[in-house]
Amino acid sequence: MDIQSLFAARSYASTRPALEPAPETTATAKQSFVALAEDFAQTVQAGEETAKAAMVGKADPHALVQALAQSELAVETAVTVRNKVVEAYQEILRMPV
Repeated sequence: MDIQSLFAARSYASTRPALEPAPETTATAKQSFVALAEDFAQTVQAGEETAKAAMVGKADPHALVQALAQSELAVETAVTVRNKVVEAYQEILRMPV
């Protein structure tokens, strides 16, 4: 093995861990995604409960409109995020190898 190959191998070995994601970053991203999904589920569930209460006459119409608007916004946001993820996936598939 010549000296340049040895330096190249050492250089590659020292930079290789830098290319891998840090474990704490991955855990933080996972936790934030889980929190986002839980918040979405709670928003939709609160809207459904308010709608059920309004059907039996136990909820204020203003509260119903507000809960439905929040649910609609949450669903639109989830659909937009999903569309962006699908678009990014399709873009990755189009990349030449």
